[in-house]
Amino acid sequence: MTISKSTETTTIFWPQRIVSGGQTGVDRAGLEAAIALGIEHGGWCPSGRLAEDGTIPSRYQLQEIGSSDYKVRTAQNVADSDATLILHERPLSGGTRLTQRLALRARRPLGVFRIGEENVDAVRRWLAEWRPEVLNVAGPRESLDPGIEARATEMLMRVFARGA
Repeated sequence: MTISKSTETTTIFWPQRIVSGGQTGVDRAGLEAAIALGIEHGGWCPSGRLAEDGTIPSRYQLQEIGSSDYKVRTAQNVADSDATLILHERPLSGGTRLTQRLALRARRPLGVFRIGEENVDAVRRWLAEWRPEVLNVAGPRESLDPGIEARATEMLMRVFARGA
């Protein structure tokens, strides 16, 4: 069920499903926010549930794609989503840059926002404009930007906060 709520500043839109590749950092922030808010979650992950910290925890309802190549699962998550939201703190690189290129190539709505309170309303407006039923959440991994998972989770919780 899609939840929309008008506030004084902007409309809060909830996707029906949030997906990611399950990597540490922003990927897991998307999954954690979905779980905390009761939004369906999932997505594709590498075979063996491979992540930089070992095995992706089973609490994340991800499907193994049959390849250990991160690029394969990234492409499938973009393809299976209505829009991609990238949260970051530094210039895009590596897998995050790949996600951006794939979303642009697929002509899918793409929102790229710096993590911070000042961008919460901007993300809300972007979501309200595109209204994706399936939202792919992506961004840097934890080892590239220590603490980014917690900061991205907090931002997503604010983006989806009711009565904010």
